[in-house]
Amino acid sequence: MLLIASALTLNGYVTNVVGETEPGPPAADFPIPELEEIRRGGPVVNLTGDRPTSARLPDRTVALTFDDGPDPTWTPRVLDVLAEHGAKATFFVVGSRVAKHPELTRRIVAEGHELGNHTYSHADLTAVPGWRLRLESSLTQRALAGATGLHTTLARPPYSSPTWATTTLQWASMRELAAEGHLIVLTDLDAKDWSRPGAGKIVAASLPAKGEGAVVMMHDSGGDRRQTVEAVDLVLENLKGKGYRAVTVTQAIGMPSAHRPAGGVDRFSGAALNLAQRASETFTDVLRWALFTAGALTLGRFGFFMVLAGVHAHRTRGGRRRGSQAPGWSGPPPVTVIVPAYNEAAGIQATIRSLVATAYRGELEVLVVDDGSADGTADLAASLGFPCVRVIRRPNGGKSAALNTGIAQASHELLVMVDGDTVFEPATIGRLVRRLADPAVGAVSGNTKVGNRRGAIGRWQHIEYVIGFNLDRRAFELLDCMATVPGAIGAFRRSALVALGGVSADTLAEDTDLTMALCRAGWRVVYEENAVAWTEAPGSLGQLWKQRYRWCYGTMQAMWKHRRAVFERNPFGRRCLGYLTLFHVLLPLLAPVVDLMAVYSMAVGDPLPVVAVWAGFVLVQMVIGWYALLLDGERASALWILPLQQFVYRQLMYLVVIHSLATALLGVRLRWHGIRREGTFNEEEPADQTADQTGRMSATTGR
Repeated sequence: MLLIASALTLNGYVTNVVGETEPGPPAADFPIPELEEIRRGGPVVNLTGDRPTSARLPDRTVALTFDDGPDPTWTPRVLDVLAEHGAKATFFVVGSRVAKHPELTRRIVAEGHELGNHTYSHADLTAVPGWRLRLESSLTQRALAGATGLHTTLARPPYSSPTWATTTLQWASMRELAAEGHLIVLTDLDAKDWSRPGAGKIVAASLPAKGEGAVVMMHDSGGDRRQTVEAVDLVLENLKGKGYRAVTVTQAIGMPSAHRPAGGVDRFSGAALNLAQRASETFTDVLRWALFTAGALTLGRFGFFMVLAGVHAHRTRGGRRRGSQAPGWSGPPPVTVIVPAYNEAAGIQATIRSLVATAYRGELEVLVVDDGSADGTADLAASLGFPCVRVIRRPNGGKSAALNTGIAQASHELLVMVDGDTVFEPATIGRLVRRLADPAVGAVSGNTKVGNRRGAIGRWQHIEYVIGFNLDRRAFELLDCMATVPGAIGAFRRSALVALGGVSADTLAEDTDLTMALCRAGWRVVYEENAVAWTEAPGSLGQLWKQRYRWCYGTMQAMWKHRRAVFERNPFGRRCLGYLTLFHVLLPLLAPVVDLMAVYSMAVGDPLPVVAVWAGFVLVQMVIGWYALLLDGERASALWILPLQQFVYRQLMYLVVIHSLATALLGVRLRWHGIRREGTFNEEEPADQTADQTGRMSATTGR
């Protein structure tokens, strides 16, 4: 972030966005004897002595000067015209353009022309503090040293006037430049080619009268300089016919060259400055394209997934209209529910009650696998005394080991897995199992909803679950690339799990690892949105960080473990791993840059475009959120907190990704991060549910 901020600041300074200056309104003038003397004098001003002095050019001598370059298009053309006429000129270069085009600066010197200092960012020196003026001067000298190995003693302030029109503010900035060791070069004739009046008018404004000498100001950068190039050719032809000579400023007044050899330190620091500037410009350009691409991909993903979710919802409704009886089954098959539990005393009884209170009419077996809990989880589960519930105690070995114990001791082929902090609705088991009637389906993901929605953190997670998880799963089913059957609610075929060797302990996201393994083995994994489970989400930012850090790191482990799926004939690998890599790893890495550029743009420019883009994205998210909530039967009123999600929750989510990726790249083995349970479903009232949801949850938990 610091590197990116430095690059943006440097590029902004170079392009005169950071600290941009424009010519200000004319300042009140007041008599200064020295200034009056300069106004009556010549265009070459020396302010380094006790008294200001100036010099005029001899008769029939012209010093053509070009400001604002070098420019890759127009400077070479100007140089070609000068070479054709055998003329020499003085180029008052902008330091940032020297750094960008050092080869042109070297060509100017190699062809016998002279360089002058025109500041680093073309700042109006009358509108900047003294330190900025000195910085503009010194940076240009360093840029010249890095590009040519030279310094220059000549300087011309941007937006300067002919000698007779010098203002008191310009006088003050000229004195500051003189203190830096510069000879100030103003102008006798301003061609005003910047206004592109036509080559004829530029020529007329550039020709001295009655054989007098003159410093002529033109421009070789800052826009279309086609007229300038044409006018230079005509001016030199005209002057040659009148016996004029076109030379550099120092040659015209009989001084030694303005070029001075730069020291080794200045050459090195100048080369580093030039390289840093070009790198920052390239980086900023790449960053702009990357952010544009990221924005386009994000919007495209939103639109594509909304269409797929709509198709999935339509098919689901069509399936319900055709009847709920699963084909090929004469009656409800027996089911084993496995509940891995480690220190789940706060919610284990509510979970078991919800399972026993199911409306499923088939034989039901509930296995609570206590994984070495130290809070009496097993005793609480056993104390309920339900005949279909069996408590299995085992030493602590992790969630995967607990699940494998349950799989090994399950009596039935169809398995349902549920976390110890989750409660099922009465119809959930039946709706999950119904999808397994298709022999090609190996697993079914249910619809997880947040039960504790009090406060901002709970509401944000509720929105994320509905939009980010459940909306995605609708699309994943149609694309045959389901990434995760959540541990909170999923149904499986026991034979499929046994064939895979059970639940692997290779990753911290055992549910994602297992789902990917099933897909690679050729099983279909589907989503049943009507199979609802209510889970307890983390209630604090610290707890949320722990959970998401483990999820994200574990998902990256699973992606790496199954990376060879990309090269398999099964499209799962390319679709799923490609999607996760792009949208869950790479794009979150750009998220802090988006925030940084937004703050940067608001700080240095007009904030309205940034606010408009932000509001547009929030509006798109609101529309998607409304549609997702509609499909899930949730109230759209939950969306009021979505805009606030952009300022805390979003940053936490992308920092989790950065933290996880850094951990993975450093080869650190992350341990399991457990979170504290609050016993949401043991409370008297559920948290912020709709009236219908409240009734269903109360019936489920037996309250």
